[in-house]
Amino acid sequence: MIIVSIALFKTGDGIVPGSRFAQPSETPSAQKKWDEDLKKMPWLKFPPLNGYFHGLKALVAKSDHTPEYPNPAHQAPLGEPPLSQDIPTPKLYNPYSSDSTVEVCYLDKNNTIPAPNIYAYEGVPQYMPDPAIGSHSIFGIRDDVCFDRFGRYGPYGLGYKLVDGGSDVGIDTESSGSETVWEQTGQINYGQIDWADVQDRCATANKHRFADPDPDTDSLKIAEGKKGRIAVVIRLYTGFKWTQLVVLNFRAMINELALRSGGEYHIHFLLHVKDNDLPIWSDDVAVQLLLDANVPPEFHGLVTLWSEAQMELFYPGKFEDPISKPPINNPAMRGVHGVFRSAHLPLQVFALQHPEYEHFWNWEMDMRYLGNWYELFDRLGSWADKQPRKLMWERNERYYIPVHHGTWENFTAAVEQYTKDSGKPGVFGPVEFPEGKKLRLEQQGGSYVPRSCADGVDSPECGVGEAADLITLNPIFDVHGSAWVFANDATAYGKTPPRRCAIITASRLSRRLLMAMHEEVWRYHHTMFSEMFPTSVAFHHGLKAVYAPHPVFLDRAWEPLGSAVDKVFNGGRDHSTSAVGSPFDLRNEHNHKGATWYFNSEFAGLLWRRWLGYAQQDNRGKDGHRKSGGKILGGKRAEESEDSSGRMCLRSFLVHPIKFESPDEKK
Repeated sequence: MIIVSIALFKTGDGIVPGSRFAQPSETPSAQKKWDEDLKKMPWLKFPPLNGYFHGLKALVAKSDHTPEYPNPAHQAPLGEPPLSQDIPTPKLYNPYSSDSTVEVCYLDKNNTIPAPNIYAYEGVPQYMPDPAIGSHSIFGIRDDVCFDRFGRYGPYGLGYKLVDGGSDVGIDTESSGSETVWEQTGQINYGQIDWADVQDRCATANKHRFADPDPDTDSLKIAEGKKGRIAVVIRLYTGFKWTQLVVLNFRAMINELALRSGGEYHIHFLLHVKDNDLPIWSDDVAVQLLLDANVPPEFHGLVTLWSEAQMELFYPGKFEDPISKPPINNPAMRGVHGVFRSAHLPLQVFALQHPEYEHFWNWEMDMRYLGNWYELFDRLGSWADKQPRKLMWERNERYYIPVHHGTWENFTAAVEQYTKDSGKPGVFGPVEFPEGKKLRLEQQGGSYVPRSCADGVDSPECGVGEAADLITLNPIFDVHGSAWVFANDATAYGKTPPRRCAIITASRLSRRLLMAMHEEVWRYHHTMFSEMFPTSVAFHHGLKAVYAPHPVFLDRAWEPLGSAVDKVFNGGRDHSTSAVGSPFDLRNEHNHKGATWYFNSEFAGLLWRRWLGYAQQDNRGKDGHRKSGGKILGGKRAEESEDSSGRMCLRSFLVHPIKFESPDEKK
């Protein structure tokens, strides 16, 4: 069953005065420009949502919460909510399961400073919108609490001075009631911390919980009661501008993923050395100088260096040279070993060098999370592992839009109907094509399809409980006919093979997928553009790949409810993101500018900086967009005013890209 919303306030001639849509300007020249903009950016006609910016004095229980959007009973915007006179008190936030085998991890060698907790507020600001795409509930991520900047980052140094071991960040913002987050631990001094030592001590204390690699095969021996560990590999590069806010983010990742979990995760920085002449594998002095110039001392021990020249040594030989062919094969006009086209190469090498990990989260420097990192990664992983293989690729190529599709069960039924209507069978197992090559496991009679599928894809157990080889954070779409700009950047296949892609390289990859990718490159010299290779290798060889529809919010009230978002974001073949009409077509990608998660999002940065307490230019008003109109909103004076709802408090979700955070950075 598909829920289809009906447009309100709409006529055949355009926008009705008094409707929820934005109004065009009155002068003829402005009207003409408005009409031209609407042809290119139709989302401009929708009014901006302001419910994100309500604060702590507007909190209500989730049962009393009225979302500004999507909401079939009310038109957006909803205005100002009722306010309390008091700032509520936050509570410790603990998304970890109770496990008696976990040894407590400490920040200091004397075991006197346990890994801290973050804080959350019970309830949600009244009128805060719900996700337009994706969901909290299907993963079991709580959406009945919200996080302010002090509860989220105060335990890591936000709100107190650098000389006291803090960050000097947040001191100049509204802070009433923030002292609660330091009542149990005090303001922790991070001045002399060595995160590599902290993580290693935690891992050693919890070694009994995790599987060890077989010294003969390098594969993990996961005995009963043991877990496979997970690496979080953060992609760094020389010349990156570190700020105290960046430092806070990675302190949070290490504490929440590695320490609070009892060593389940381990954080690494994979540093791209852009100067190919530097002897990064043969000169310790050169390495130390690089670290001193490019990484804060507290993270030095977590860094692994690599260069593009090094990748040429790991993957030698004659690769097909698309630069000499028509530009469509290599629109970037860059070499095949470079990070832009083949960012997976150093990750493959990293996995080779670290057989102790079962999975690897590939992560970037400009991503932030409102909420607890462990809750996000753990819940996405658990959910993906439970997904059946039947119609997996068909679900993967579609955005889940709750107000349009209804429940997740309704969505899966709709996907099955779309597949039947298409007249094409669903994808299952390895995909054969003339240019495809078998990997050694396949040549020896092995398969990447699990035993649970022995009775066929229709078995209800097929794939259920099988660890996902790939978890992506955007749909996995068929690039053929999609007009995605890098769709034909596939090296050494002879003819263009069937391809799948997920925009943004942030993802969880299994060790066996990375080893399959490694083998494709060194044996066959196969590779593809960075965002296409992991998904395509999984597609070709029958590995389990899953798109996890995490919560994504929109900055405007798209109408008609549900169907408008579906028409644009699932505008490709058979109501999907694939082929002609794809939202990833270069001509359609502008629709993501108002989303909280996409490489060209503008709303993500605006929302994040307002949440941090900084005044921002908001250009989303009527007939205003990126280059005109707008007002300065938010900041200390606004949050402290008598009629303000206080500092912002948001439910958990990912934001990307965050190119700058404080006003000083932009200057």
